[in-house]
Amino acid sequence: MEVTLLKENDYAETMANTVKPALKACLTEGRFDPSPAERGVGIRPLGGTLHYLAYDAAKFDAENNQGASAGFRGCIVLSHGFTEFAEKYDEMVWYFLLAGYSVCAIDHRGHGASARDTDDRCNVWIDDWRRYAADLAGFAETVGQEYANGQPLYLYCHSMGGGISAAVLEQHPALFDKAVLSSPMIAPQTGMPLWLARPLVGALCGLGLGRRPVFGKKDFDPSAPLDLDENPGASEPRERYFHRLRCNNVAYQTYKPAFQWVRQALKLSRAILAPNACGSIETPILLFQSGRDVWVLNEPQDRFVERVRAGGSPIEKVRYDDSLHEIFSMPNAILGPYVERILDFFDTPAPSL
Repeated sequence: MEVTLLKENDYAETMANTVKPALKACLTEGRFDPSPAERGVGIRPLGGTLHYLAYDAAKFDAENNQGASAGFRGCIVLSHGFTEFAEKYDEMVWYFLLAGYSVCAIDHRGHGASARDTDDRCNVWIDDWRRYAADLAGFAETVGQEYANGQPLYLYCHSMGGGISAAVLEQHPALFDKAVLSSPMIAPQTGMPLWLARPLVGALCGLGLGRRPVFGKKDFDPSAPLDLDENPGASEPRERYFHRLRCNNVAYQTYKPAFQWVRQALKLSRAILAPNACGSIETPILLFQSGRDVWVLNEPQDRFVERVRAGGSPIEKVRYDDSLHEIFSMPNAILGPYVERILDFFDTPAPSL
């Protein structure tokens, strides 16, 4: 499907004057109670609700946005990455709406405007990775299905959201019609072999340091200038847009993992890669891999693809050798083929199992 990308030379102006007003006109901001879904899998609710943004394709089309599809194609549930937030995906939501899809984007627990379990605004803690999966599945089964309105329900996820989504696809084979996993956290990059990281982090949590930030991680400083050298090759206008969103909203300033978050990320990885779990997947998957990824590991993604395929489910891997972890933050030369590949995947009839 052909896509007209936002021009990078006037990106900020286009986002402010065209994209954001159009998104606001079709936006419903809501709260989701995750406790029923958590109780359903034997997890004690921690309290609080999860924030979400829902964009209605019919309302978007009614605004006569240039290039919008006249037909409704279904709903895309969006699952963001670690220390991110739903609003970061404004541009991707714009492309999905133009193509005729409603979008429901949740702030995962401990992120954005969702419930927190720590007083440190920059720290991310979770007690059990299964809570993330139960929350996302419950959100998709209720809010997502409501916005799908009898049409296909799709999944688009990135990084940590991809790891969570892989677990959901294993546990709920019939929930989504198709899924896109973009640089998914099948296993995190810990700076050391995973066989060593697991017992080390487990020991630190056992010593009562589970809620402490990982050593060396600092708070986000909104007064500090954006260091573009941290993401060499990314689109500067997109990076500046993401940075402004974070600076302007204290709820978006999550920036560092607690030791218990790392421990649960490693447990999630082991659970995802279990051959019987991979074999339970039925949803067709398109997995994007970033060749210059420094946040998640490529080799576990390859194993996941092999094991899902061995289980009989259709899965395709697309690798962008020159892309950083956030493919959606790259210049148009990479972003264009990426968005078109996603939309073509959603628009093509699913193969028979």
